Amino acid sequence: MRPALLLPDGGRHELSPATTWTRPEAPLRSRVAYAAAHVVPRVDGENVAGAPAQVDWDATIAIRRELWSWGLGVAEAMDTAQRGMGLDWPAARELIRRSAAAAAEEGGRIAAGAGTDQLDLAHLVGAADPLDRVVEAYREQVGVVEEAGATVIVMASRALAAVASSARDYLDVYGAVLEHARRPVILHWLGEMFDPALSGYWGSTDVGTATQTFLGLLRAHADRVDGVKVSLLDADHERALRAALPEGVRLYTGDDFNFPELVCPDDDGRFSDALLGVFAAIAPAASAALQRLDDDDPAEARRILDSTRELGRHLFEAPTYHYKVGIAFLAWLNGVQPGFQMVGGLASNRSVAHLTRLTVLADRAGLLRDPALAADRFNGWSTVMGVRAGA
Repeated sequence: MRPALLLPDGGRHELSPATTWTRPEAPLRSRVAYAAAHVVPRVDGENVAGAPAQVDWDATIAIRRELWSWGLGVAEAMDTAQRGMGLDWPAARELIRRSAAAAAEEGGRIAAGAGTDQLDLAHLVGAADPLDRVVEAYREQVGVVEEAGATVIVMASRALAAVASSARDYLDVYGAVLEHARRPVILHWLGEMFDPALSGYWGSTDVGTATQTFLGLLRAHADRVDGVKVSLLDADHERALRAALPEGVRLYTGDDFNFPELVCPDDDGRFSDALLGVFAAIAPAASAALQRLDDDDPAEARRILDSTRELGRHLFEAPTYHYKVGIAFLAWLNGVQPGFQMVGGLASNRSVAHLTRLTVLADRAGLLRDPALAADRFNGWSTVMGVRAGA
């Protein structure tokens, strides 16, 4: 009998045999693709709400090595790593340094987030020079990422959103940061569905108006921008922005809903590269699809990515910013972290029903690497959660 999940409603879901995915034998060529990775807490740590993160560094770095083995780059210390939701700047700084060192050992691609989360918003709002303080905070973190040897991802800033009064403030701050960077950076436009504190970013709650400000920044500093990561969950907007970018600036899709059609070429041949949290959850399938693109087989690549779409949409359903819980849960089911825990005590922020559905969808997408282990862990968790009375 095949391993089965014992479901909260008393039913059973038999798991499919493990899918055999093939790791690439050479670097992937057709797309630049980063997976935004999560962090693993120490199981014996005080990783409770409001406490500093206590990270299991061995397990955390092992996840990065796994992603590199699939040919994917690692996007480090981003929102997937609970940046600003359990992972503070000191822990993020250590994470960047350790991950960049591991990337050098593996020959893996790495980019890392530089933000402003060392600032105390309570002291910033009302200060005489808040924008200057935001610039200096960005520059400090950019320096850490550059010194580590990673590509800089300039993250959206809650501090800037709190103190900026106009689009000009955004242009001035980002212009100062870009002029300071030693190498081209990736700019990250993170929508408020991922972080409500970023509402009105680029100086307007109207996406069209904000887009024009964003494009103005890119046109003024195109030589200092490798690409832009856009996380607005709007495929039509992404296509329009992609077509309007200055020559040489990549668009890294951050659309965890619509990534299959954005990564695969449109009828006109346009496509997005990728910097996605969902790729951390579907790494073997993402790698297989990119290998098919390298083989000039976009139809098969699209089929593979489409097979993960329902899983991705469920993982990132509202409230979207809790998607990290599902990524940690799948990592635990797959044996790549020792316990289902998260820094900041956030593992309880998805329901039993949500995580049950997530597990079934991961099975259907062929992303449970050891079905017997997954079933054993899931069923033990169900018992602890008290939902197996009818099984």
